[in-house]
Amino acid sequence: MCNISGSARFVLLLTSLLTIILALTATAYGQRQTESEFGPVVSAYLGYLNNEQEVVDDRVSRREITGVYYRRNSNRIHALRQMTVRLARESGNDYVPELEAVTVDEFRTIFERPPHLSVLHQGEVVGNKFRFLGAVHTGETFYLFARLDPYEQADLMQRTSKAADTPVGANNGQSASETGTRARRAVPR
Repeated sequence: MCNISGSARFVLLLTSLLTIILALTATAYGQRQTESEFGPVVSAYLGYLNNEQEVVDDRVSRREITGVYYRRNSNRIHALRQMTVRLARESGNDYVPELEAVTVDEFRTIFERPPHLSVLHQGEVVGNKFRFLGAVHTGETFYLFARLDPYEQADLMQRTSKAADTPVGANNGQSASETGTRARRAVPR
């Protein structure tokens, strides 16, 4: 066994503590840098996800939750963060839809009749309630959906009922671009 003097132990402990503090500070700084890239709505949602991660971290440190529960929820938070950043960068809008991140075994939590993975396509509306945004791999695969707002749901149901009344091949004068989801208003940053 090696014999370390008291002052050497103190320096080693102090160095370890400073390393941990610097690592946490760098992580927090990196997250704030990403958040400052966006407007107040997206930044607030990313801040909310940071707070949720802190809650999960605190609960696992107090042994209130299992390691499996901790990993799944940390991975889910990470998937939500990735999708939020992607959507904000792609659209340029300061808007976050109501997001759901679920694994295959959790599909029944949001769908009465879960869709088959083989038929899910990015941008597809599922069950007149959700738009499939894509899959994110963060330790496990999460499938991300945006809940349609009430106006989108009403519009979709109205178009569906009109389509049922329309003869095959007719498009009621709508172009292909008019049948998509209504555009969101861009908010200047």
